[in-house]
Amino acid sequence: MRQGGWLYLRSLIVALIVIYTLAPLVIIVILSFSSAQFLTFPPPGLSLQWYERILSSPKWASALKTTALITIPTTIIATVVGTGAAIGIARSKGSSAAFLSAIIMSPLVIPTIIVGAGVFSIFRSWGLAGTYTGMILAHVMLTIPYVFSVTLASLRTVNSNLEGAALTLGASPLRVLLLVTVPMIAPAILSGFLFAAVMSFDELVISMFLNSPTVRPITVQMWADVRGEVDPTIAAIASCLFAFTLILLLADHLVARRRAGTKTY
Repeated sequence: MRQGGWLYLRSLIVALIVIYTLAPLVIIVILSFSSAQFLTFPPPGLSLQWYERILSSPKWASALKTTALITIPTTIIATVVGTGAAIGIARSKGSSAAFLSAIIMSPLVIPTIIVGAGVFSIFRSWGLAGTYTGMILAHVMLTIPYVFSVTLASLRTVNSNLEGAALTLGASPLRVLLLVTVPMIAPAILSGFLFAAVMSFDELVISMFLNSPTVRPITVQMWADVRGEVDPTIAAIASCLFAFTLILLLADHLVARRRAGTKTY
């Protein structure tokens, strides 16, 4: 009876925490279908006009295009660089591996606003502030740690003897990397890819430092609109961002389940 009571109490606490966390998101989603011209809850009626405005407004269409042009190359570069760094450090036998790992993970430890101020100062002197190149490089710096940490954790669980066996049988290091190592850690690479996409898509602070009138991601545009005019378009955009993030997290969950069910020999 005591154990049953504890399980009931624990379930109740978890349910309350979930409701407390998701309630604001549910309200935002409901407001995105409001027929009112302002953010009022409960909405007087339902309408899709704010989603239609996202597609028809040049401002929002340009912001979405800019976000895609930043997120896609950022995710690809961060995945390649982060995976390469994880493989190199996992197979390193020197004492510098821990130091290099700390350097790579440092963007997660240092406050983002400090990173943004430093990046802005350097990129302004290089002529990269307010450009796609500068924005992509900054986003890559922030997303590499996610790819690196997930891939490194996977590399430490796989059987490295398979790589040695392939080398013994005459395979070149490049063939071992492409045909042995990468397939073994492919689910982890995909997880890192999805995390990098989410973090780049949702990034605001760095983007605020480096944005320009021609390079303005969706998060910066949302921030500018919230400070100026507030209408349910913001709720519609926020709902789209939430849906995008949720889809990627569900995909990562499926990848993690598949990885957990895969046997490592």
